Amino acid sequence: MLSRSSFTSLVVGVFAVYVAHTCWVMYGIVYTRPCPAAAGGGAAGCVWPYLARRPKLQLSVYTTTRSSIGAESNVDLVLNVEDFDIESKFERTVNVSVPKKTRNNGTLYAYIFLHHAGILPWHDGKQVHIVSPLTTYMVPKPEEINLLTGESATQQIEAEKQTNALDEPVSHWRSRLTLNVMVEDFVFDGSSLPADVHRYMKMVQLGKTVHYLPILFIDQLSNRVKDLMVINRSTTELPLTVSYDKISLGKLRFWIHMQDAVYSLQQFGFSEKDADEVKGIFVDTNLYFLALTFFVAAFHLLFDFLAFKNDISFWKKKRSMIGMSTKAVLWRCFSTVVIFLFLLDEQTSLLVLIPAGIGAVIELWKVKKALKMTIKWQGLRPKIQFGTYNDSEKKTEEYDTQAMKYLSYLLYPLCIGGAGYSLLNVKYKSWYSWLINSFVNGVYAFGFLFMLPQLFVNYKMKSVAHLPWKAFTYKAFNTFIDDIFAFIITMPTSHRLACFRDDVVFLVYLYQRWLYPVDKSRVNEYGESYEEKPKKKAHRE
Repeated sequence: MLSRSSFTSLVVGVFAVYVAHTCWVMYGIVYTRPCPAAAGGGAAGCVWPYLARRPKLQLSVYTTTRSSIGAESNVDLVLNVEDFDIESKFERTVNVSVPKKTRNNGTLYAYIFLHHAGILPWHDGKQVHIVSPLTTYMVPKPEEINLLTGESATQQIEAEKQTNALDEPVSHWRSRLTLNVMVEDFVFDGSSLPADVHRYMKMVQLGKTVHYLPILFIDQLSNRVKDLMVINRSTTELPLTVSYDKISLGKLRFWIHMQDAVYSLQQFGFSEKDADEVKGIFVDTNLYFLALTFFVAAFHLLFDFLAFKNDISFWKKKRSMIGMSTKAVLWRCFSTVVIFLFLLDEQTSLLVLIPAGIGAVIELWKVKKALKMTIKWQGLRPKIQFGTYNDSEKKTEEYDTQAMKYLSYLLYPLCIGGAGYSLLNVKYKSWYSWLINSFVNGVYAFGFLFMLPQLFVNYKMKSVAHLPWKAFTYKAFNTFIDDIFAFIITMPTSHRLACFRDDVVFLVYLYQRWLYPVDKSRVNEYGESYEEKPKKKAHRE
């Protein structure tokens, strides 16, 4: 059996190997080895860029309801850029005619052609094209109403119709189309073409050399949920913003891998909204800051694991509640469960929801340990029994009750007032949504006040030896990392502000640790003192 320290060292070692492997893989993505023969002027085995010949190009965008086309029929030309300059960035908004089939929950496709100027794409043997759907299916967001004023009869009928169709996905319009062309005059090694780029390449034989035609790429990561528009049956035209920018080979390969990763998440059951949160990390963040985010996220994962491990180990061995605020444990459990239900109601990203759910389960288990609960089954009916406290634990409970008494004078009026104000001035989807939002606003706004009983118990006992400092340390690191993610991952504003609130509380705990020196006669977090520990037997020679 591995000891706790050996297991932690093993986990840290595996983590270091994982980070090193990830860095190596990322380097392999952004760096592509050029053809060795090209340096000496040779052409054998090399694939040369067709763009090096500087051909005159034209960009054409067509729409159709068919997923594949073989001729000019049944397509609509929506954008034509003559004398297309691959080095010049542009953005244009056009109106697209929406066919009846698309209005009836159908799909509309965009065909983007890059071909020689003055020649129709159907007659150009060296044209390249790519297809992208301009529609996607999503469940519409329910309408929010004022719960007190209600609605008129007409509005209620419309709301009932909408509610009945809430679970049915409908067509949404993708109002943005982002195009890229790889502009580097890069010479590939024909024997080791990167698999990610190869599927976007089209080769032609020109004389004795092989050339690859311009690599046309659609940036699907730029298609965000916030840009989607519901397609109504009365809609005949919708706006489409077509933007273009050049792209380097390294960034192209990186973007292809990121799009494949988002697609894989959707195959594993992530919804369009969950995938959109991941897209936001890539699109809305500077590339260098994104690399830092990946590095920091890896440490966040490590500290999360170590914090959970030490927290569970601490409570698993806990035999006494001396110095521990039971009400703080109960409040932490209640607030964690409420936050989880709130995030679930807000359809927050799984990146935030899954850790919150795991934390809620652990907090429920802590309450069982803190209240010394035992569950005995009498047939199919459970019977819950509570343990008894000793004199020292009862003294701690007195301090805890005293702190909560003073706290309730401030906390309850604030929470009730906030709930009443939101009911009068804020719209909600349902009464359940208002209840959860009222609870969670109290948790976020005044939740740190419920950490004060533990600070009060520490003050009265003049000790912090009973706290799980290892778990606190890892959680502190994660709290500061959360401050970074608060500006990157989409989440409710109240949840974002709560990240900074936790910083202040932890600093107070650190101050108490410095203020109260270690007393070896006091009990530690496992309910035992240094002086009570049995001495080890002398080793016989």
